[in-house]
Amino acid sequence: QVQLVESGGGLVQAGGSLRLSCAASGSIFSINVMGWYRQAPGKQRELVAHGTRGDSTNYADSVKGRFTASRDDAKNTMYLEMNSLKPEDTAVYYCYAELNLGRGFYGYWGQGTQVTVSS
Repeated sequence: QVQLVESGGGLVQAGGSLRLSCAASGSIFSINVMGWYRQAPGKQRELVAHGTRGDSTNYADSVKGRFTASRDDAKNTMYLEMNSLKPEDTAVYYCYAELNLGRGFYGYWGQGTQVTVSS
């Protein structure tokens, strides 16, 4: 069974850093598209970072220069490095991946991980 499992959320003070991980498990050929989204209480889910294999990664203006999305294809794992965190970054963070399963491309979501930034 293919799934994405997230880890790395938590509580951090403003100005601090966290790294989120999103590991794809199951029979996977590769990660084609990777994405990170977040949803704050009472708000809609918003895009944080999005990248296609072999192409550059795009970031929301609110996180440019502070967040970096990356991937380790050997481990089928995606990462979101978050620096200079602000209280407004508090949200549940979700990873999204379009996976090449060899029989086609399929989209999957992680279960979400809470990030709380205290002022």
